[in-house]
Amino acid sequence: MGYEVEFDPDALKDLKKLDRGVQQRLIGFLRLRLAKLDDPRCIGESLAGSRLGVYWKYRVGDWRIICDIQDSRIVVRVLRVGNRREIYRQH
Repeated sequence: MGYEVEFDPDALKDLKKLDRGVQQRLIGFLRLRLAKLDDPRCIGESLAGSRLGVYWKYRVGDWRIICDIQDSRIVVRVLRVGNRREIYRQH
């Protein structure tokens, strides 16, 4: 079946700030690995906390991808992209 991947405008801004190689690596992960899964939760981790517990994170090297999985639409919406040292401090 697979899920469609959508990007939030903030995630696109984050992605455009990165080197071209990192961009390709992250997009490749989303399209070639995550989008093909029947359940995208099987390779991710849910975020901790009452506010953030509905979101999921994916690790790609030192990079993190924060997503909202919308089962009703079969969509993984990418909310933020960034380095592991900075991604959790942005909000």
